[in-house]
Amino acid sequence: MSQALSRLAKLPQSLRSLSMLTLAAVALSLPASLSSADNARQQLTFDFDWRFHLGDVPQGPDPSLDHQQWRQLSVPHDWSIEHSFSPDHASGTGYLPGGIGWYRKSFEVPADWQGREVTLHFDGVYRNSEVWLNGQRLGERPYGYAPFYFRLTPYLKTGETNVLAVRVARQQVADSRWYTGTGIYRHVWLTVTNPVHVDTWGTFVTTPRVTDERADIHVTNEVVNHSEQPAEILVETSVLAPDGSRLGEQSTKSELAAGAKYTFAHWHMVEDPQRWTLDEPTLYTMETRIVENGETVDVVRTPFGIRTYYFDADDGFFLNGQAMKIKGVCLHHDAGVVGAAVPDKVLERRLRIVKQLGANAVRCSHNPMAKELYSLCDEIGLLVMDEAFDEWELGKRKWVKGRNVGRAERFGYNEHFEEWAEQDVEAMVRRGRNHPSIILWSIGNEIDYPGDPYVHPEFFDPAAPPADAGSPKTTRLAVVAPSLIAAVKRHDPTRPVTMALSNVPASNDIGLANMLDVAGYNYQEQFYSRDHRDFPGRVIYGSENGQGPPSWQAVADNDYISSIYLWSGFDFLGEAGEWPNHGSKSGVFDTRGFLKPRAWMHRLNWSDEAIVHLTVNQERRNAPRRLFSTSRTPRLWKTEEGTMIMVLIASNCDRVELTLNGKPLEVSTEKFGPYFRARVPFTAGTLAVSGFKDDQLVATDSLVTPGPAAKLELVADREALAADGQDVAHVEIRVVDEAGTLATDATTEVTVEVTGHGKLLGVDNGDQDDTTNLLSPTKKTSDGRLLAIVKSTRTAGELTITVESAGLAPVELMLPTSSE
Repeated sequence: MSQALSRLAKLPQSLRSLSMLTLAAVALSLPASLSSADNARQQLTFDFDWRFHLGDVPQGPDPSLDHQQWRQLSVPHDWSIEHSFSPDHASGTGYLPGGIGWYRKSFEVPADWQGREVTLHFDGVYRNSEVWLNGQRLGERPYGYAPFYFRLTPYLKTGETNVLAVRVARQQVADSRWYTGTGIYRHVWLTVTNPVHVDTWGTFVTTPRVTDERADIHVTNEVVNHSEQPAEILVETSVLAPDGSRLGEQSTKSELAAGAKYTFAHWHMVEDPQRWTLDEPTLYTMETRIVENGETVDVVRTPFGIRTYYFDADDGFFLNGQAMKIKGVCLHHDAGVVGAAVPDKVLERRLRIVKQLGANAVRCSHNPMAKELYSLCDEIGLLVMDEAFDEWELGKRKWVKGRNVGRAERFGYNEHFEEWAEQDVEAMVRRGRNHPSIILWSIGNEIDYPGDPYVHPEFFDPAAPPADAGSPKTTRLAVVAPSLIAAVKRHDPTRPVTMALSNVPASNDIGLANMLDVAGYNYQEQFYSRDHRDFPGRVIYGSENGQGPPSWQAVADNDYISSIYLWSGFDFLGEAGEWPNHGSKSGVFDTRGFLKPRAWMHRLNWSDEAIVHLTVNQERRNAPRRLFSTSRTPRLWKTEEGTMIMVLIASNCDRVELTLNGKPLEVSTEKFGPYFRARVPFTAGTLAVSGFKDDQLVATDSLVTPGPAAKLELVADREALAADGQDVAHVEIRVVDEAGTLATDATTEVTVEVTGHGKLLGVDNGDQDDTTNLLSPTKKTSDGRLLAIVKSTRTAGELTITVESAGLAPVELMLPTSSE
């Protein structure tokens, strides 16, 4: 701790408050079976039994409208993925349509809800949503990524049927630089409380002092009184240990006037705290109870983690007093064939394989994510850079016919920025400020991009498309940024505010970079050393970086550069090139979550395990400095006999040895960066590599020549599913030869069917140029594999996955679903 304090003394005063903090995660839900005290607050899923109509309905808000003929579905729902790709749509958003759609839901309100408060929560609706209850307009939310909520109580009819209506409008589909999805694409829920209760996002937990011996914990609770009478209340807070034991209690008595809100603060102390770390992400819980007239009227439980962190201008990032390199990936919010409506288990799988890669951080690109992401990162042990916007008051280019091709559109969130930006920042921060995983608030991504739309007369990228006539000067950014920084600090003064800058010279010149607690550099490694010298005290980190070796080397070689965030974690829809390409291929993983060959370099940099990994480079075998060809089958050991093939071995071993069919190969294994290279004559069979450290065999890998496709294999990541209508299994479909070797050259058309108590969400081949409808049950394999995603229903039993392909025997896999 003394070492951490000495380093802290070197920080500017504006950053010292960042060092001793621990933040909490908002509880996702309460158990279905609640005690009488906990019945004071109920959180109820509101995802099921919606009715949907694509197209405008003028009488949509009218509760008397008969919507029984509308399509019945559950949310999260993204209607864009249900339609076909078309070059008539915009390349930026993946050549998929938008439109106007209506959602309606009829629901019964129990009579015993009379006198209670009911709040409706949306975690995200893309975009321009308007909401009505029983014909009364509750409000709107233009930003498609902001969580928001409405108080239903004034218009709710207890003991009767109520009708909720939501209009979603996205007629201008070129409204983003990447795929957004359209509709109620995140979870919805109701919260039922008593009139006196803790307000939405009203709990804030920090730990201003942490040592090995003790942690001081500060908690504030915003309590509201929606009754017509003053209330004599007791506010109690308790810290619950990871094992559930109670570690002390603080309380305050007060009178709360009718219609009033008041913030109550308590201070706790935990002895011998278990810290939240990336390897052991231990979570405590802050329990808040509101007691009125001897009765518990509200209970809120907020998970949090005890940990400290800070950024140092010279020595980088420290977590719990230990220097650490942030090894991150940038994530977009879609997930291949499920589009923007990403099931929780799909998101969890993605985050876990990011962690398995050796990464320890994710960046939310370039908008707030589903709230489940933050809780999962709390539990898994991943740091998070949360981000608010990709554009401010003026729109960036949204390409229509391919990236940097033809004319671009500029409409989008910028049309609502002036009115809504501070509210949207507030929602991001208040919802997420208790998550120990979040370490940075970013107020914008590449807002300073040269000429798009702001122009600096001196610092302009000549390779960029020309700026529009009359484009504003970059000095405008220095006017807007302070209001966003203040919006963050009002609700969380403990975390640093950042931006991902793409034109650092211009941002330096106008003073923007110096307004930030820490400055993110996007692809600006060439300015690291100069700015470290010229701006002493500035914290510089890589906020978005390419995947080439120099990007990581800049982090590894410089203590003051704390991080890298690779662009990008997964291939994503949108930001596409010319038709038929409909998505970015920039990912470390493809859309299926399969690691790409080039990404083994990151495994080498970020992992302590001994690694050897074979790939072949048939198409560019004579190119002296080209590591990977454009071949879709880099793991295919199969060509004409005697053909010389460039073999690449990703390895952190001292030396490697190759064998072919069990016989040593007398070939030169030249070291090229993180790879060994060798030219090998092809012979069918098994090409194997052994890796040695200190003359000890520590790792092996092999490639086997596949025979003709002979059968199908199914491999699921789950043995059973919960019958909750939301649980998901991932099933890898493999085309293999008679010996069971993966036929990596197979491009076999496969059809998947799910029967019983389940549903097929999609079949993914990872091909960003395949314009087959995303929801089609029939796809061609890529590298001999497909990924099927299946979801349970709300009825216990079993689901059966049947896979068929012409010339191959069909195969089945049964997964039980349980309501227990």
